[in-house]
Amino acid sequence: MLDALAKRMGLSAIPQIFFISVAVVVLFVGFAVPFHDEFAQFFDRLGQFTFTRFGWFYVVSVSGLLLFLLWLSASRYGHIRLGPEDEGPEYNTVTWFCMLFAAGIGTILMFWGVAEPMYHFAQPPFADIDPESVASAKLAMQISMFHYGLHTWTIFTLPALAIGYFAYRQGLPMRISSVFYSVLGDRIYGPIGWAIDIIAVLGTLFGVAVSVGLGTLQINSGLNYLVGMPDTTLAKMAIVAVITAVATVSVALGLDRGIKRLSEFNIIIAIAILLFIWVCGPTLFVTEGMVQNVGMYLDKILWFSFWTEAYSESDWQRSWTVFYFAWTISWAPYVGIFIARISKGRTIRQFILGALGAPLMFTLVWFSVFGLSAIDLELNHDVAIAAEVQKDVSVALFSFLENFPLPKLISTLALIVIVVFITTSADSAALVIDLLSRKDKQPSKTIQRIFWTLLLGATAATLLLGGGLKALQNVITALGFPFCVLLVFMAVSLVRALHADYLGYSMKELSQGKAPGIHPMGSLPREKKSHSEKSSRE
Repeated sequence: MLDALAKRMGLSAIPQIFFISVAVVVLFVGFAVPFHDEFAQFFDRLGQFTFTRFGWFYVVSVSGLLLFLLWLSASRYGHIRLGPEDEGPEYNTVTWFCMLFAAGIGTILMFWGVAEPMYHFAQPPFADIDPESVASAKLAMQISMFHYGLHTWTIFTLPALAIGYFAYRQGLPMRISSVFYSVLGDRIYGPIGWAIDIIAVLGTLFGVAVSVGLGTLQINSGLNYLVGMPDTTLAKMAIVAVITAVATVSVALGLDRGIKRLSEFNIIIAIAILLFIWVCGPTLFVTEGMVQNVGMYLDKILWFSFWTEAYSESDWQRSWTVFYFAWTISWAPYVGIFIARISKGRTIRQFILGALGAPLMFTLVWFSVFGLSAIDLELNHDVAIAAEVQKDVSVALFSFLENFPLPKLISTLALIVIVVFITTSADSAALVIDLLSRKDKQPSKTIQRIFWTLLLGATAATLLLGGGLKALQNVITALGFPFCVLLVFMAVSLVRALHADYLGYSMKELSQGKAPGIHPMGSLPREKKSHSEKSSRE
């Protein structure tokens, strides 16, 4: 019946994925708008339950997957290419980095680059550290870099690597379900595979909707500072509508004409603002602090990686670490597919080191420049940025920029960067959701990409109506959990596939149990199969 409906509507979609995903989102929006108070209470309880029972699982899963990726990059599988052996990368390194950064974390850095260090500086999570002290400043930088460093990019890199490998190396559809072919075999084309892709579609849509919601709060604060725009629900809805309209135009233009050009344009402006703050701010303090931040990050990363607040009654991790991990995990299907789409031709080792290393370096520089400059204003110039952040985190960037030359101009440029980052996130997500819900051999239709963009905008507006930042945090903490479980099994499936590839077996042989010596975790027999043995099997 669903197939007939899709055909009648002229959709190039997998109907089971498309219609069920749309139905869930429509029901969500339909109930949340008239019953927004009940909606907020329900997700508050659900978010609290998920954090209390499974917060530890978020922490240990992400940290374990980081160790897995580091092992994989150094392993014998590192030379395997995401595509034919004789084919190089599709995009040069600079363009590749600009695109993955803009679609991956640009919005987050613009929102939290000042807000998070200043928040922890004023309210450190440990009782033995005095607020607004040198000790709290150091801790604030460590926490910020932990949240946005290797762990965040682990969550993006693993699915991107797995999707790229199965799509370009094994010729499977570029969908999340394809990653599990080495375990499920042809069942990825049935109800199990559809369920996996539906989770990915919903995770992508709600995760990016949260980012649009957070970006809307910040844009509203920026416009209030620049032109006196009121901080009202109507203003927020208008901003969401404009973002959705711009994203719709971009997604209609496609990857190369829309997203690629926007990404390159935006990274240039972002770097210009970064350099401006570095030069006009406490340059020596920031430069020295940047070097020290690297050491502090490396010194504490292992402890933070497995810290679960087991010996305290605090609710801090729910609002920060678990929320960030859940939020990033909800982005993982979209960012994973998007990064895989632009990463064809790179080896596994190149891909992991590039996708983890380059964003980490940029994140360290970004938080050092913005965070340390803001802390310097508090410690040495009696500027009360921390007090403003405690009232409303969305005003942090603009309160900070007021203390530099040309504040109106720089704030305007920052606002442009935020809008473009959100737009590239929204239109990239629409492309990916369309890819997840579309039949592999059918061409993408512009109308379908536009439909997903509009639905994403409607979801963001609904989340804002349902309680603002707190509602965004609760929804993501709960909805990110199913995909967190999938990430763990994704690593298992990828190892099995790489192991079979290394030995010369096909995915078909592996899924049918015809690859002797390969166990669930991919233990390696002593000798690799020779090419002659592979040929004799074929």
